Amino acid sequence: MMRKLIVLAVAAASLAFLPDSHLSASTLQRLSLTDMIQKSTMIVRGTIQPGNSAALRGSIIYTHYQLSVTTAFKGAPGPTIDVAVPGGALNGFQQPVAGAPTFTPGQGYVMFLWTSKSGLTQVIGLSQGLFSLTTNSQGQLTVFRGAASEPMVDSSGQSVTDSNFQMPLARLVSDIQAVLAGGVIQ
Repeated sequence: MMRKLIVLAVAAASLAFLPDSHLSASTLQRLSLTDMIQKSTMIVRGTIQPGNSAALRGSIIYTHYQLSVTTAFKGAPGPTIDVAVPGGALNGFQQPVAGAPTFTPGQGYVMFLWTSKSGLTQVIGLSQGLFSLTTNSQGQLTVFRGAASEPMVDSSGQSVTDSNFQMPLARLVSDIQAVLAGGVIQ
């Protein structure tokens, strides 16, 4: 179901392939942390490098970013990963995609990634699988993701509201390890 919704959101973006057009909305399936851990092909900590490029795949523009990997929690990535984000600008055309993640070069992130059959690596659940690294008031490294503003549904198709997500990085790592070992998150 998640891949169908992502495909629908990205396919809808192809309708926006006109100069200065905007995709009005995407509907996302809300993913739990367990869902993201299980469905990701890679979970990594890293930093986005300066610069990006855009390329057209079919009728969809993808913006490509280079992620320097510092730690892999799932999968076996190389030292850098090409992360593709639907939407962007190419040859004078703008193609925004609601819900697509945005990156800040030099910022540290934890990313839940999936690689399509065609080899395109993307953040799972559009922006849901992108967590910024910050330091809290106690000096702990934490992960943070703001609530998505796009409409969301649960796995049964019922409308739901997203919320902010924040936890210490050490807790996230232990949750990842627990799920990968076949356990559950406490």
